[in-house]
Amino acid sequence: MTNNQSNYCELPDISGDRGLVAGVDEVGRGALFGPVVAAAVILPPSTLPQLALAGVRDSKQLSAKRRLKLAKQIQELALDWKIGYATRDEIDKINILQASLLAMKRAILKLKLKPDICLIDGKQSILDLPIPQQLMVKGDARSLEIAAASIVAKVWRDDLIDRWAIKYPHYDLAANKGYGTEKHRLALQKYGPSAMHRLSFRLTEKK
Repeated sequence: MTNNQSNYCELPDISGDRGLVAGVDEVGRGALFGPVVAAAVILPPSTLPQLALAGVRDSKQLSAKRRLKLAKQIQELALDWKIGYATRDEIDKINILQASLLAMKRAILKLKLKPDICLIDGKQSILDLPIPQQLMVKGDARSLEIAAASIVAKVWRDDLIDRWAIKYPHYDLAANKGYGTEKHRLALQKYGPSAMHRLSFRLTEKK
């Protein structure tokens, strides 16, 4: 793959002779509501050019419609993919960073295929992971495997929040996916937090 085709400069190293590579990323870390969700995705190296041309990149740069289409394509092509999450209670108990790492670890350990290496988005190692790991800061912009994981995790979490939006109608969750928009924070001031809000976060104050 040439640089003109993709901005993923790490691809030659990642898809070379490392065996099975799992891309791992989390979503929902900055939300006020609900779990933090991670995905682990193992892609055949032969599919990477196809997915790059299809537009796989950091999930935050894609529309919801585009993410949904790409998530289905990724899941169909993947050798294996799994979701892991940490609950609201766990986030409040161990903090959001540790909960994010826990969600990623759970996703990895659910994989039926054991990867030879995990590419982890971020700069924090997953403790006691029985698989070699490589940290990649801004990995969802540097690795197709990590970008694919971010898309799968985002679509899964958004679907979950959409279903909870029916149960908790006051907070505009279908629109904000649990993040701290002005409308969401005003609803928190008026109605107080639900059972799914992260009480360890500053719920009614802008960061």
